[in-house]
Formats: sequence, C-alpha cells, structure tokens
Amino acid sequence: MKNGFTRTFTAEPAHIDELGHVNNSVWVQWIQDLATAHWEAVAAPAHQELYFWVVIRHEIDYRGNIAAGESALGTTYIPDPAKGAKSMRVAEFTGEAGKVLVSARTTWAMLDRETGRLARVRPEVLAPFQPSAAD
Repeated sequence: MKNGFTRTFTAEPAHIDELGHVNNSVWVQWIQDLATAHWEAVAAPAHQELYFWVVIRHEIDYRGNIAAGESALGTTYIPDPAKGAKSMRVAEFTGEAGKVLVSARTTWAMLDRETGRLARVRPEVLAPFQPSAAD
C-alpha cells in the first residue's frame, strides 16, 4: 500500500495476560506506537515542531492473538482527508502466517504545541501520508 507504514511488534512476557496471549491494552498501545512512529517518520520537521496528535476514539476488532515470542506486523495509513482538526487512521496487525489479528480505525485530533488547542489540519500536513493522484 502506497504511503502506508509498517513496523514489527514482538510480544514480550510482560505483554501476556492470564489467557496466555497479548493483552488488549497492549494492542491499544501498539496502535498508538505505530501511529506515532508513522508521524515521526513522514511528517515534515516543521509540522512536528508545531503540532502533536491525541487519540479521541478507538474502534478495534480483535480476531486473533499471539503469545510471548511471536511477532505481528503492524500496518497503518490515513485513508481520507482530514475534517477540521480530526483525522482518521487505519491500523492492521497480521500474524506470521498473514492472518489479520487486530484491525482498528482510530480518530486523532491535531493540537497546536504552543497553545494546546485544536488546530485545523491543513492539506499540506497530511499530504505526505496520502497517495498521490498518480497512485
């Protein structure tokens, strides 16, 4: 997928719950870590200095899981233009066999670092994250 971002996550013993697999709260943290890493890897340095993002909604489907020592490949992308200060992000984690384990749609709000207030997401902020018209 063009303009997507991937990162591998490996389950450590501290991530495992009483059912013997990664706890749901860890998946939420991984979703946030994946989105943050994408922003840090792609956003213009000037935009990173001016803005930061906070989650305002998670919608997560759990379809599978992994145990300690196993890995999941996280992929994320921004499917649509922003609406005001809000931007939707999709995240998907697949296991080593390629099966989808967790999928999420998260809504993020962009804040101005100086004021801490909501900031309208200008097209140039999200442009590096979205496919070009030629894609």
